[in-house]
Amino acid sequence: MGVVLLVQDTTSFDFSHHPAVAGMGPLENVHCQGFFAHSTLAVSDEGLPLGVLEQQVWVRLASETGKARQRHERAFTDKESYKWVVGLPALPRTETSPQFITIADRESHIYEFLDEVLQRQMDFIVRATSARSFTQDGQDVFEVLAQQPIQARYSLPLQRRPDREARDAQVEVRFASIVLRRPKRAVTERETLTMQVVEVHEPTPPTGQEAVHWVLLTSLPMHTFEQAQTLIRFYTYRWLIERFHYTLKSGCKIEERQLRDEKRLACLLAVFSLVAWKLLWITYQARQTPDAPCTVVLLPTEWQALYAFIHRTQRLPSTPPTLQTAVRWLAQLGGFLGRKADGEPGVKVLWRGWTRLQDIAATWSIIHPSPN
Repeated sequence: MGVVLLVQDTTSFDFSHHPAVAGMGPLENVHCQGFFAHSTLAVSDEGLPLGVLEQQVWVRLASETGKARQRHERAFTDKESYKWVVGLPALPRTETSPQFITIADRESHIYEFLDEVLQRQMDFIVRATSARSFTQDGQDVFEVLAQQPIQARYSLPLQRRPDREARDAQVEVRFASIVLRRPKRAVTERETLTMQVVEVHEPTPPTGQEAVHWVLLTSLPMHTFEQAQTLIRFYTYRWLIERFHYTLKSGCKIEERQLRDEKRLACLLAVFSLVAWKLLWITYQARQTPDAPCTVVLLPTEWQALYAFIHRTQRLPSTPPTLQTAVRWLAQLGGFLGRKADGEPGVKVLWRGWTRLQDIAATWSIIHPSPN
């Protein structure tokens, strides 16, 4: 039985610059108009995007804005935050089913959601928010961790993000077992939830860099540092859902599409989501299996057209190139220079290259029709 990570997150699509689009609603800023999407991305335990399992699209009603103080009066199933439960795919469970672990950021730190995950015989890794949950002794989970000894120190690799370069963070790790009591507002059968909590803290970040500080709630066993290290590595894959949303906005440029209403944009989002996932998959598959044949991700016409265009020849090799080689050629179409300091190509240049390849491959198919 393997492990499948269910990484969830929400993003908004802003169409304030297209006021003629019908069916839009207020976003985080009431002066901005658009719609929301909440996606569940399946990821392997090695960080390979496997596909989009669930996607919710909705428009926030203008009548619902400004009612944050009334949220405790509403049932959990009637709240927008119920999206986290809907984001859990209804997959059949058998003896051979993988272990499903849902991963989410602080917004999902909700007692009812954690309880629902356990009821579905799944596991969770959720980043905690201070003063959101309390133990039977009345302590906040952050207070509990502050009393724990440091279990280990190690170097945690951080991927490059728009707000920082890739770097290694020297972190301290603490963990403990806790019993959370049910909040008064919650309506669940369980009065308590037993789980583990792990703290990842960077005491001395580089100058000008924000320190890493994660407090992670989990249903996974936590008895050794090796188990904690695996859990932390799983949580770092949450970055993939942000890359997925980035590809939809900066690659597919869905916010620049000029369709007439929200329903048509939602349909377009569904199509673009498949494209965005495939680009993520190609990016990370090439890093994990660089020597595999490129046919694992490219059709014959695609790799043949790519080879012919890059080498300016119609004489093809007897065997397809490796995946890493083909992906670097694909990135080259998108403007990737391939210098030593450039590292491996990212999603943005691959999107541009992929878009060009579709036109090149279409032309190739006309000149070299399939014998079938």
